[in-house]
Amino acid sequence: MKLDLDKIKWGIIGCGDVTEKKNGPPLYKLENSSLVAVMRRNGKLAEDYAKRHQVSRWYDSADQLINDAEVNAVYVATPPNMHAEYAIKAMRAGKPVYIEKPMAKTYAECKRMIQVSEETGVPIFVAYYRRALPLFMKVKELLDNDIVGKALTVNIRFFASSKEQNLSTEQLPWRIKPEIAGAGLFYDMGSHELDFLDFIFGPIAKVSGQAQNRAGYYPAEDTVTASFEFENGVLGTGSWSFVVDPSSEEDTIEILGTKGKLWFSCFNPIKLNLQTEQGELFYDFDQPEHVGGNHIQLVIDELRGVGKCPSTGKSAARTSWVMEEIVKDYYNKK
Repeated sequence: MKLDLDKIKWGIIGCGDVTEKKNGPPLYKLENSSLVAVMRRNGKLAEDYAKRHQVSRWYDSADQLINDAEVNAVYVATPPNMHAEYAIKAMRAGKPVYIEKPMAKTYAECKRMIQVSEETGVPIFVAYYRRALPLFMKVKELLDNDIVGKALTVNIRFFASSKEQNLSTEQLPWRIKPEIAGAGLFYDMGSHELDFLDFIFGPIAKVSGQAQNRAGYYPAEDTVTASFEFENGVLGTGSWSFVVDPSSEEDTIEILGTKGKLWFSCFNPIKLNLQTEQGELFYDFDQPEHVGGNHIQLVIDELRGVGKCPSTGKSAARTSWVMEEIVKDYYNKK
């Protein structure tokens, strides 16, 4: 299907927190793009969002939004357990979809979405917006230009303290409910890191991992380790824990090459560190007001036939496959 839309007229399914600043305002602030309808199951909250963001229509039904004749692209910003259903309905209605990450609750759902995209010719994009943020694009540029030589290894270290230790089961956020999120916070946070590595190194060919629940605050895994190998031969490791003491918190991705190394934060991407035989160099970056805006611009450009977005359904599905492989033993034992 050749789209080449003149102006993208968005509808949002699930206008929650992620749409308030990160990814919602760019839909109506960017050129050749407008937000014409929003949906939330709680109609009062949908109406409130529409008023605050000056959106002309709101719905409490996803089907109504998808069938809105003016909407020609759909942003699915619900929890992952509804991504596949809504994305497939939108694609069958001929409307491109931009989906929150992770792409779906399971890799099997990702594959179904890709199949429908191929059958209908309607594209899928996934909100891995680091592929368009300045620091991460600089990392790719430095690697592509051989500044640290041939890449050898990459290591992820992400450790955060828990906010859930005193919550009842009813109070737990959906991000740590596997029946909704697919797994725990590893899927929510680790997906960004693993997707970015896919962006700079290409697909992961081999992966193994271990996951455990060490603190017992909730049913999902809270501590994860992994080892992986990219198709290009780069080796990687990762360690994640979401229940450490605050004094142990860390957010680092380190890339080692034959001529130097790079290290930076995934979730506070304002400083990039480069070390070579010439010494250390530091790059500073400002965060945009809306961190998803650069990436959404690329989606708009592709839908208008004037550019390409680097985060597709196929690339996002690879990240879902990697994560599922890492935690599968933990969930298979349940």
